Amino acid sequence: MSPPPPFESALPAPPLAIPKYLDQTYWWAYVHPKAVQVFEREWLVNAILFGNYSRLRDAALDDLGAAQIQGKVLQLACVYGNLTPKLRQRLAPDASLDIVDILPIQLRNLSQKMPPDERVALLHGDSSSLACPGAHYDQVLLFFLLHEQPEHVRRATLAEAMRVCRPGGRIVIVDYHRPRAWHPLRLLMTGVFRRLEPYAMDLWNHEVLDFLPAGMKPASVAKRTWFGGLYQKLVLVK
Repeated sequence: MSPPPPFESALPAPPLAIPKYLDQTYWWAYVHPKAVQVFEREWLVNAILFGNYSRLRDAALDDLGAAQIQGKVLQLACVYGNLTPKLRQRLAPDASLDIVDILPIQLRNLSQKMPPDERVALLHGDSSSLACPGAHYDQVLLFFLLHEQPEHVRRATLAEAMRVCRPGGRIVIVDYHRPRAWHPLRLLMTGVFRRLEPYAMDLWNHEVLDFLPAGMKPASVAKRTWFGGLYQKLVLVK
């Protein structure tokens, strides 16, 4: 009998139920078994982001730690591409990385992209209701997650990210942003969002901070945009 894939023991039984919105809206991208086979291709991930994947990935990682990433780090949701393997490579010897995802298939896929590492844990959980105490992590990463969540889930996810981050810690967010009025892809992306990603327009119509609970405003916010404003990165300090 072949050994189980790395981190398999991190998946509890019975599994958490797949949220209805995720199963109905994103079955084709994350839930269906063939989704991983289709989308886990570096060139495809880069094409979906119009050649900006590496730039956005590195910008997020540099904010976590340009040379070395210290402390306890939480990544909310697995992502296609090599973001997490690159993050693991930057971890300091005494640092740790927890990745939480609601879909076991995504956790298994990620486990196959990285060697076993005692500093890394893949956890089956819900980003909008994390099973960990407050002020537990030094840094939290949300990479193209918020645009895939309906508003009530997005608000809960941001509240949880703030809750589990220690005072003085950072929350790094990379996601879509309203592009400039002249952007040549504005009409195309409007159609894509309306057909395939119905919650993404929220990030065009509102600032991410609008979805934070009133009592959880960050101590500071640094914002940067790329590609004519289509993508944004926020660094929130709790």
